[in-house]
Amino acid sequence: MSVAGLPAPAVEAAIAEPDRRFYAFAIDRVIAWAIFAAAGFAAWLIFFRNDNPLPGVGLIAGVVLAVWLVGTVLTGSGGKTPGKMALGLRVVSDDSGTAGRPIGVGKAFVRQALLGLCTIPTLGIGTATFAWVAAMDDRGRRQGWHDRRAGSVVVDVRPPAVVEAEEEAPAPRRIVNLTTMRLKQAEATPERAERPQTPAAPTQSAAQAAAEAQAAQTQVPAPIARQAPAAPVPPAPPAPAAPPAPPAPRAAQPAAQPAPPPPPAPTAPPAATARWRVTFDTGQSFVVEGLAIVGRGPEPRPGEEVAHRVALSSSDMSLSKTHAQFQVAADGTLVVMDRGSTNGTTLIRKGAARALGARRPAALVDGDKVKFGDRTMDVVREA
Repeated sequence: MSVAGLPAPAVEAAIAEPDRRFYAFAIDRVIAWAIFAAAGFAAWLIFFRNDNPLPGVGLIAGVVLAVWLVGTVLTGSGGKTPGKMALGLRVVSDDSGTAGRPIGVGKAFVRQALLGLCTIPTLGIGTATFAWVAAMDDRGRRQGWHDRRAGSVVVDVRPPAVVEAEEEAPAPRRIVNLTTMRLKQAEATPERAERPQTPAAPTQSAAQAAAEAQAAQTQVPAPIARQAPAAPVPPAPPAPAAPPAPPAPRAAQPAAQPAPPPPPAPTAPPAATARWRVTFDTGQSFVVEGLAIVGRGPEPRPGEEVAHRVALSSSDMSLSKTHAQFQVAADGTLVVMDRGSTNGTTLIRKGAARALGARRPAALVDGDKVKFGDRTMDVVREA
């Protein structure tokens, strides 16, 4: 554990970018120069204006020395200065035995002395030279001369950004044309189709009209003028209205049979399970066949089925008792997750390292390395 209860970052944490280091350096220099300017103004106001220069020079030199000592102590004990705290950076040790820990006040003294000498007003030549050496570091550690002499490295300790899953766009709502539904002809139901159409019975007026027409056809034609007119034939009585036909008996409808259930959809064949082998720097190696937990003495949660318990030794106690877990997902991907360890878990992919968030699963690929405290695990996907 480092100062203020924060875990010491692993050396494989993300190396600080040059632009963030420059901004942090500029913030520290602006603060220091502001303090120096205030000391110079106080010295002029109290001593130089009264023709007493020596105490004024002593005041300025004392303030410069005090600022330099405060920066040395902050860098050595916690790796933090005001600029680095504002930009999320930290100075840590790059030595094999104390990697990721504060460099100490002694090494910070050497580092701050070299850094102070290079920033003496020389038209920026000293500072530019240190920046050029850091940018041309062939190991990718971005170490200047002051970092190499002190065995230090500047890392980015900001928490990794979490990429949220993109939400799917909602499907367009179906538009129903109510006018079309009103104008659409209703389909005939089976009951309506099977019912016979009964002819309407003739009304009383229609029967009377038929009788009168028949009487007109049977009437005797008129004789010649000298014959006597025949007696008129009385009109036939109106025919009685035909009674309405009784409705035809409805045929017995068979009971509706339930529709047979649709055949089950063909299920896709299960994806082939990938074969993942992990190898630790302690020599332990196995094929992942279930849930694996890693730590100094890993213990499963109540009801948790564990296939592999990987107990590892830790020389600097940077490995938690139950540090992390990994297993093969249903789609064949190997997934690792930190279980809230003290010093965190780091994923190294193609030389680039990033810290994993606690209890946030991350997918691994062939060739990845995972750091659990001071222990390393290599990941290989076998054919």
